Amino acid sequence: MCALCGVLGSADHWTDAVARPGVFSRNSDAAERRRERMRRVQSANRVLSFYGLKLRDWQGSAFVLSTVTGKTEIVDHLAHLWVAAEKLIGRACDPLDPALIAELEAKHD
Repeated sequence: MCALCGVLGSADHWTDAVARPGVFSRNSDAAERRRERMRRVQSANRVLSFYGLKLRDWQGSAFVLSTVTGKTEIVDHLAHLWVAAEKLIGRACDPLDPALIAELEAKHD
């Protein structure tokens, strides 16, 4: 499947904020769902910056993951984020890496 068909035809994922009963989100209006999506991008970027990566929203339907050198990958939803990150940087992204945890704690203080 081409990337565009995947974006246009993708189903909702549990990590997405949607206004539908029974779906994981307490946000029913479009503006609050958009703000929630942006908060998720900000949270992901706190970790991704450790690996030299940046995540951006793409029209509220996908994400664009980029390296500092400009390599990019379209990510349908957050469940695919870490696979794409590892592919772009060519090594594992370990959320329990002591150096990552120390950096996150230092930035939080």
